[in-house]
Amino acid sequence: MEKKRMLFIYNPKAGKARIRSKLSDIIDIFAKAGYEVTVHPTQAKGDGLAAVKEQKQGDYDMIACSGGDGTLDEVVTGMMQCESKIPIGYIPAGSTNDFAHSLRIPKSMINAAQAIVDGKTFSCDVGAFNDDFFVYIAAFGVFTDVSYETPQDIKNLLGHMAYILEGMRRLSAIKAYKMKIESEELSVEGEFLFGMITNSTSVGGFKRITGKYVQLDDGAFEVTLIKKPANPIELNLIMAALINRSVNTDCMYCFKTKAVKITSEEEVAWTLDGEFGGKHTQVEIYNKMQALDIKIPD
Repeated sequence: MEKKRMLFIYNPKAGKARIRSKLSDIIDIFAKAGYEVTVHPTQAKGDGLAAVKEQKQGDYDMIACSGGDGTLDEVVTGMMQCESKIPIGYIPAGSTNDFAHSLRIPKSMINAAQAIVDGKTFSCDVGAFNDDFFVYIAAFGVFTDVSYETPQDIKNLLGHMAYILEGMRRLSAIKAYKMKIESEELSVEGEFLFGMITNSTSVGGFKRITGKYVQLDDGAFEVTLIKKPANPIELNLIMAALINRSVNTDCMYCFKTKAVKITSEEEVAWTLDGEFGGKHTQVEIYNKMQALDIKIPD
């Protein structure tokens, strides 16, 4: 019987290098399930994406990866740029792992590895962002650069607090952007200090911040846009509304859509799954419904 072939890509530094003590057990689980495993530890940013793109049709039956959301983003982006699609397995090892939580992938690396070989295949949506892709969030504005500007060592040490502490330093320098938002559901112009287009039940470890009844395979994003506050009281209202998801229509817009176009007067820095997504004056974001096959617990 011919063995199945797996490419296993992992970030050795993610999440306090947690995988170091689990690597042998993980590969053993894959081998016992009949996989011949090629192991690829990433050495630098973009390494995971390149490894996926370089594989040829028929080389592998499965691509598994372990790391934070950024590692998963690279693997998914690489897969979306390939002609043939094969299932992806994910072992979360980062500091937040929002997307893994949304899919009920176990926090235990061993259990997550077991779910890859024993679980079912789920076809989930993927976000297209101009010529790029994202798995669960595209965002701009206050705090969004914290994740890719915070060094990995600090993320490992502080986890969620790394983002919060880094973000608190910036409150005195909140910047708003003049933007035009266009979608079937809503068209509006104004000044916005934050926006996120999401396909996840949590962001930055905060649950329910993206809204209720989120489905990852329905062909629609959840969009949250926060207006520029007129004073500190409005800023406090915005923060409370965002955390409690008690939508305050005076402060924000929240809606679902399959596609949105955002145009700004100046270049705006975007983050895609916690990684720098470039600076743009115009972005077109649309939902590629059920474009990714990912293994989840049965």
